[in-house]
Amino acid sequence: MDSPAPAPRLDALLREACARIGRTDAEPLLAHVLGRDRAWLFAHATDPVPADAAAAFRALVGRRAAGEPVAYLTGRRGFWTLDLEVTADTLIPRPETELLVELALARIGPDRPARIADLGTGSGAIALALASERPAAVVVATDVAKATLAVAVGNARTLGLGNVWFRRGDWCEALGHDRFDLIASNPPYIAEGDRHLDEGDLRHEPPRALSSGSDGLDAIRAIAATAPRHLVPGGWLLLEHGLEQGATVRGLLEQAGFVEVETARDLEDRDRVTLGRLPG
Repeated sequence: MDSPAPAPRLDALLREACARIGRTDAEPLLAHVLGRDRAWLFAHATDPVPADAAAAFRALVGRRAAGEPVAYLTGRRGFWTLDLEVTADTLIPRPETELLVELALARIGPDRPARIADLGTGSGAIALALASERPAAVVVATDVAKATLAVAVGNARTLGLGNVWFRRGDWCEALGHDRFDLIASNPPYIAEGDRHLDEGDLRHEPPRALSSGSDGLDAIRAIAATAPRHLVPGGWLLLEHGLEQGATVRGLLEQAGFVEVETARDLEDRDRVTLGRLPG
C-alpha cells in the first residue's frame, strides 16, 4: 500500500504557485487559505502545509490562472484604512479611488456635522472611508442593486460605523428631497463595447458598474444634471472618471451651473476626479 505523499513545504508550494500566477497574487491567496497574514508566510516558510489546505490553495491558483480576480477569490479587498468584503455583485475597490476620498475630506472639516452622499456605493468603499474619517457627518450610501447594497450594509455593520445610512435607487433619485453638503460618486464610465471590458479582472466585474452608454458618460451626465437640486448652496459634487474624460466632465459640470470646476490627477498624472461647487 502506497504511503501518503509528504505535506509540501510552504515555500515550495508558494514557488509552484508563483510560476503560474506571480507572487503578488499567490501570497494573498495562500495567506487567505491558511488564515494568516503575509508576514506569517515569511516567518514560517519551511513549515509543512496540510494536504487539505494545499489542495484548496492549488484550486484557487487554478481559478486565478483562469482569470478570476483575487478579491473575489478571497472575498476581501483593502481600501483606505478599511478591510472590506467584496463579492461578484460589487465593483472591486481600487487604490486610485482613494483620491476621491482625499478630495472629499479636504472639503468637509473633521468636526463638521455635514451630510454626505455616495452614489452607486458598491461595497461601500467611499461611503465607509468618509464615515470613518468624519464621525460627526451623516453619510447616505445608495445603490440600485439590492444584492450590492447588502454587501455595503454588511461592511458598515462589521466596521461598527453607525453614521452611514443606505438607500436603494438609481443615482440622485435615491436621495428623495434631501440636500447634502457633498455628493461623491465613482459611477460607471467605460464605453459599452470597449475592448478593455473583455480583459483582466473587468471580465468578472458587474457590467452595470463598469460601462454606461456609447461613450461611457451616461451615468455622469445624469448625476451632473440632477445633483444641483440635492446640494445645499456651496455644496460640492465630486466624480471619478476615465483618463480621457476630464474636459468633457468639466463641461458637464459647468453646464449644470457648478463653479470652481477642476480636474484632479492621480499618482500616475492621469485625469481622475472632476469636482465643482454649487454657487451660494
